[in-house]
Amino acid sequence: MENNKPVRTRFAPSPTGYMHIGNLRTALYTYLIAKKNSGTFILRIEDTDQERYVEGAVDIIYNTLRKTGLNWDEGPDIGGPVGPYVQSERMGMFKAYAEKLVELGHAYYCFCDKDRLEEMRKIQTASGMVPKYDGHCRNLSKEEVAEKLAAGVPYVIRQKCPKEGTTTFHDEVFGDITVNNSELDDQILIKTDGMPTYNFANVVDDHTMGITHVIRGNEYLSSAPKYNLLYEAFGWDIPTYIHVPPVMKDAQHKLSKRNGDASFEDLVAKGYLEEAVINYIALLGWAPKGENEIFTLDELIQEFDVSGISRSPAIFDGAKLKAITGAYIRRLTPEKFIEMAKPYIEQGTARRDLDMNVLAEMLQPRTEIFTDIPEQIDFIDTLPDYDIAMYTHKKMKTNPENSLASLKALLPVLEGIDPADWKLDVIHDRIFALIGEMGVKNGVVLWPLRVAVSGKQFTPGGGVEIAELLGKDETIARVKKGIEKLEAAQG
Repeated sequence: MENNKPVRTRFAPSPTGYMHIGNLRTALYTYLIAKKNSGTFILRIEDTDQERYVEGAVDIIYNTLRKTGLNWDEGPDIGGPVGPYVQSERMGMFKAYAEKLVELGHAYYCFCDKDRLEEMRKIQTASGMVPKYDGHCRNLSKEEVAEKLAAGVPYVIRQKCPKEGTTTFHDEVFGDITVNNSELDDQILIKTDGMPTYNFANVVDDHTMGITHVIRGNEYLSSAPKYNLLYEAFGWDIPTYIHVPPVMKDAQHKLSKRNGDASFEDLVAKGYLEEAVINYIALLGWAPKGENEIFTLDELIQEFDVSGISRSPAIFDGAKLKAITGAYIRRLTPEKFIEMAKPYIEQGTARRDLDMNVLAEMLQPRTEIFTDIPEQIDFIDTLPDYDIAMYTHKKMKTNPENSLASLKALLPVLEGIDPADWKLDVIHDRIFALIGEMGVKNGVVLWPLRVAVSGKQFTPGGGVEIAELLGKDETIARVKKGIEKLEAAQG
């Protein structure tokens, strides 16, 4: 990045509802570039599209950024030297800038009405042309313009793009891009109501706020030449451009809330850790230099480099997000895990006498997202009505016949443990002593125990851990039930 000024980046979302994953990734990259370069991260709210404005959406933006640690240095709520930081509060300045462009010969008044523009578009479309303004008002004389203004004819102010030659701009991800000026549309800068268009307000706001690096989606690549012509017309420095590829649901479809794709809030509600979501979003279209992919926000600041951003679209991979969340959950202290897992444990079992430390030891290594927990422990309150086919396990070398023998041998061993000694190490030692006496593989005894006490093939712990958790009476009752089921099946 060649810009030598102190780095100033901005995240400029529109308050239109939830925080899209792509938006959050833009915010993250914008934050990382600022912090990596000891710069300033600015939050600007672009609320001029009142038709799409959603009540409460600004609070969603604030809350999401704060939850993810993307704290801004200047913004609407904390102020700063280049405010206001809400676009609707900056409206007075834009028309004067557009009029200055008219004076400089880089913009012009356009008095075309809707009917003429619609007819023009129809003709262009029917002729197989890309619809764009035909320049009808581009060369009106000063006298004609003054006459129409005096008569109160409605107008817009359009950018006067050159018709010949080329415009080249540099992007840090896509390199140098050159377009033929003949392809550029004379875009509207000021609408008939005197309000600026997004494209014009964006350029003026970025300049007046001293933005040095603009990070945005690559859908804006086609607008960059027109932005550059505006910067050059005013004699302003052009910022460093970093256009990032889209985040896709699959090879054909972008992520979209309309299509039911998850927002940041949805992912957190589904049990994903906020830190893991941010870590994963960083990897959507960016590759770190080493093999490691698990980073705290501070580590991301150190690791992040624009050269690692891909030009290709990033596919949202739920399985990878789940795996990263699991890695974060395994890093939690037991105390923190219990604190965060407790609401989900309480959804899965009504028992409040369980040893949470025992349960946490079982769950933490096997939890990828917290919403997995209720289903993992739903056997605690009520033993499921399981099929005896579950006692057959090829790898463990078990079948209903040897499972019955194992459970019958286990029962007196478990009954012989003093309730005061019903602890993991004691239960473990007694069972493994039995396995030694029987001269069988561990699984021949442990698998039937697991099935008998849980009624499930997949549990957060093995039979020994579950026995400790359930307590002596419940464990023995379930082993007896298993014996009954197997005996009944074998006649």
